[in-house]
Amino acid sequence: MVQSWRYRIMSVLGTVGLVVLAVAVANEPVVVELATRLPLLGRLDPDSATGSEFLFEAGTTALVVIASFVPLFKPRPRRILDIAEIAGKRAFLAVIALAAIGYFDYTYRLPRLTLIISGGVLFVALPLYFVVIRRRPTTGSERAIIVGDDPETVADILAIVDIPVLGYVSPPSAYYEYDTPDIAAPELADGGVTGNELDSLSCLGGLSRLDEVLVEHDIDTVFIAFAHPDRAEFFGTLDTCYEHGVTAKVHRDHADVVLTHSLDPGELVEVDLDPWDPQDYVIKRLFDVAFAATGLIVLSPLILLIAAAIKLDDGGPIRYSQERTAEFGDTFRIVKFRSMMPDAEAGSGAKLSNEDAGGVDPRVTRVGRTLRPTHLDEIPQLWSVLVGDMSVVGPRPERPELDTDMEQSAGEWRSRWFVRPGLTGLAQVERVTGYDPEQKLRYDVEYIRKQSFWFDLKIVVRQVWLVLGDVVGYLADDG
Repeated sequence: MVQSWRYRIMSVLGTVGLVVLAVAVANEPVVVELATRLPLLGRLDPDSATGSEFLFEAGTTALVVIASFVPLFKPRPRRILDIAEIAGKRAFLAVIALAAIGYFDYTYRLPRLTLIISGGVLFVALPLYFVVIRRRPTTGSERAIIVGDDPETVADILAIVDIPVLGYVSPPSAYYEYDTPDIAAPELADGGVTGNELDSLSCLGGLSRLDEVLVEHDIDTVFIAFAHPDRAEFFGTLDTCYEHGVTAKVHRDHADVVLTHSLDPGELVEVDLDPWDPQDYVIKRLFDVAFAATGLIVLSPLILLIAAAIKLDDGGPIRYSQERTAEFGDTFRIVKFRSMMPDAEAGSGAKLSNEDAGGVDPRVTRVGRTLRPTHLDEIPQLWSVLVGDMSVVGPRPERPELDTDMEQSAGEWRSRWFVRPGLTGLAQVERVTGYDPEQKLRYDVEYIRKQSFWFDLKIVVRQVWLVLGDVVGYLADDG
């Protein structure tokens, strides 16, 4: 792990150095003179900064670029084309951010000519630099540990692994007993004990020590062997691996709820850690907050009108809440405008969520007959988006009992829990519901793999168009 820290230091210092160099080049009089002779650039005012003004420009640029390149400061083993592509995208994102700063606040703005020249230099120099210092995929001297609580999976991994496994790290589990600080040998469900495979491994501690273990033993690869790879321990292990630039792998037979690199050959496949890019989370969260806050403000008169109509209709409660499955298998309470009679679902034994129910239902109130086809009953979920229980785009959350039922039809159903549930999703804009769990799962997993700000925006636009179509259709039928 000494090499990992050396990489971190080199990547940060090298990025800062290249930023300063790029800004210096952009302020060099000769470069400015040559640039202004080019078409379009000649219309920009030349402005060579010196002294404190230069330091301010370089400092601002360095802060923005460092924030954009955070994922590349983690020593993940990457191939040349992969790291060049990632670094190029991050450089482009940094230039866009610098341009946005200049657009919103003139005080912190880089002159446009300086931004264009320095951005061009960084777009070439940073990918080349990260290619040079990249941490190459390990080929022969790999060091690995096993993290998990499932002895059967551990045995399967040990039977095929061809690199040194130094030991195992395990959380508290029904398989283990803690008579001493060391973790005892795992017992199988039938009372037996795993064979000599685990006898040859050292227990390196619990999950709370995983950071220390990775550093102390200079670990390159973690083999994950959880009985339930959809809980906090599993995702915590992935986060730790991502933070330390350690490759996470699973056994193909036990990867049913894990996002893996589909082209990986062999029985041990690598987990795709890219969905846990914290910068992507920040961008997505900012979009969620802006969308939900704007929606609640703009729709506030309609919200008051709907609340009054529900109350006047039958005097019952305005809201309807229900437990739904959240990210990583947790639960939260979803809130809608009540569109059915109070306690309408009591004893009904319905197997589908109320938004999937079709046809004429006598339990639906008079106001509900308008709310449901126009999707107005969904408006309170904007609050769930605002507080972080949901996202604007993501797999639609289901009731925990329905998740259990659907898992029988779609074995990889829990893969949907890799991201925060959403108001809408790819399955929704394709008009696929819980009536077809396998098809719904395919769309949800496709979204998880492709998720990005622009993909979210495309889905939101499609959903708004569909809602407008449903509203127009309802008004036409009602008329």
